[in-house]
Amino acid sequence: MKTLKSRLKEGIDCCYLVSGDDHFLFDKAASMITKAINLQLEDFNKSIFDDDNYSAQSVLAACEILPMGSEKRLVLVKNVTKVSESDKALYLKYLQNPCRSTVLLILDYNDKFGYLKNECAYVDAKRMDRTLAKNVIVATLAKAGKQISGEAVDTLLDYGNGYLTNVMNELDKLIYFDPYESLITKNLVEKVAIKNMEFTVFELTEALGRKNFDKAIKLLSYMEKEAGTLSLITNHFRRMFFISISGMSDSELASLLGVKEYAVMKQRQQAANFSKMQLKKIYALLEEVDYKIKSGQMLSSNALYYLVFQIAFI
Repeated sequence: MKTLKSRLKEGIDCCYLVSGDDHFLFDKAASMITKAINLQLEDFNKSIFDDDNYSAQSVLAACEILPMGSEKRLVLVKNVTKVSESDKALYLKYLQNPCRSTVLLILDYNDKFGYLKNECAYVDAKRMDRTLAKNVIVATLAKAGKQISGEAVDTLLDYGNGYLTNVMNELDKLIYFDPYESLITKNLVEKVAIKNMEFTVFELTEALGRKNFDKAIKLLSYMEKEAGTLSLITNHFRRMFFISISGMSDSELASLLGVKEYAVMKQRQQAANFSKMQLKKIYALLEEVDYKIKSGQMLSSNALYYLVFQIAFI
């Protein structure tokens, strides 16, 4: 993603594939590509396909239409959830000899077009590293005449679990909360911004590791209302156990686990609040709870409290 701007200056490709886990970067890439091709008369020169009107034949037919009053035509494919083997063959055949006046832009939210990575210009929309993400936040706020403290931007990124998609959803509230105050502080972020559930799991783990049971119970009462909480807690502790017993570096583990190095570093810090024996027992507990749920011995709604209370006294 961070090289897209320079690549666009060097020339426009016939096809761009955008995939990753930060949806804000999908929109950013689409905006940059649209601007770079200087799209004119969008009503005539832009076709959009999603799950409601998608078919590979329709997409590729739109790619063959010549632009009207514009040097380029844009065909945008997004939010597609099903791609057949025959669809794949059609795209591969088209890209062997694409229409040079059309830019095919695929926003692959559902990871269905990965087979095209080597056939077109690939844009990686995974979470940015924190330094780049901070620069984006600061630049966005500057346009609104606002500044943000170092503590506040760190807290905001933590709350959003590093995803700019989550962060940008909170920025409008922070910008307009007090129109007469130019500086956004950590206190304001804590007061206004909503925490991402993964960050709340991180807080819960920290509270359990430090034996702060009052905070753990408060967090649990909030988390039980959210779907998928048990799965997030389970995955968090499993990853932490693996990090604690591995001799790999943070960068090696990040590559293996498919997460940012910063996330590995933070979980390694959390693992220090538990002994390896405790983490081993917690890992066994996770397996026990998973088996009881799948075998019908325990309801998922009860499993969350059971798991957390058991961890508290391991």
